Amino acid sequence: MQQSRRPVAHDLPVADDLYDQDFFAWTQKTAALVRARRFDQLDVNYLAEEIEDLGRRDRREVSSRLTVLMTHLLKWQLQPEQRQRSKSWIATIDTQRRELEGIFEQSPSLKPYAAEYMEKAYLRAVKSFRLETGLDRPLPATPPFTLEQILDNDFLPG
Repeated sequence: MQQSRRPVAHDLPVADDLYDQDFFAWTQKTAALVRARRFDQLDVNYLAEEIEDLGRRDRREVSSRLTVLMTHLLKWQLQPEQRQRSKSWIATIDTQRRELEGIFEQSPSLKPYAAEYMEKAYLRAVKSFRLETGLDRPLPATPPFTLEQILDNDFLPG
């Protein structure tokens, strides 16, 4: 079995528009240039943009996981008769909590964003709850759970 190796800067094609032509090749060339300390050859604007995008991606993931988590907490709270038949709700709640915990361990500075995203994530959770359950009952206008409750492995509403 042939072992793959990391490309070095001189292995990769040189093109001013490599970022637009072949993004993967651009990432590999950029990483190789950084490792080779050839900073004068870096496409600094695109590199900065991609680094910022990484942070935005992580924030979007926190928001998305909060939405899924709150959707399932709402199901648990508002459909007690379905709990026995819907073991997957507990699995989803547990998975989302563990994933969020991992994100916050790796990037503690993202946790304050979770509190900031609660309101919007809750509104999306309400929409998902209604779509998934077909129930159109009145729901609180603001999250009925705190962030601490949402992240607490022992918390289940109602």
